[in-house]
Amino acid sequence: MVRVTAEFWVKAYLRRLALADIAAFVTARGDATAGAVLVKLAPLDGSAKLYQRSYDLDGNRVWVTLAEGAERDVDEAVRRQQSFDPDIWVVEVEDRAGRHLLDEEGLRE
Repeated sequence: MVRVTAEFWVKAYLRRLALADIAAFVTARGDATAGAVLVKLAPLDGSAKLYQRSYDLDGNRVWVTLAEGAERDVDEAVRRQQSFDPDIWVVEVEDRAGRHLLDEEGLRE
């Protein structure tokens, strides 16, 4: 399996989102090569979800929900993660339909 850098993955993700006409912004830049990536989905209704890459029981990389609820509470979860991992990337996706594309081929991994 080929591993890509965090920065490369984030740039590719932003491009895929742009092609789908989904607004997204990097709100925190982490380590270019090995930083963890969090994706915050904000459907612009005051709520949000925070996703983080993890591993399932078979060792496959998957996206899991780290936090969800009021956007301010999700923002606090991001701050907590950043307090013990300063190399973390945070991508904020804003889409009223709640699309994040993380379940699409090439982004799941």
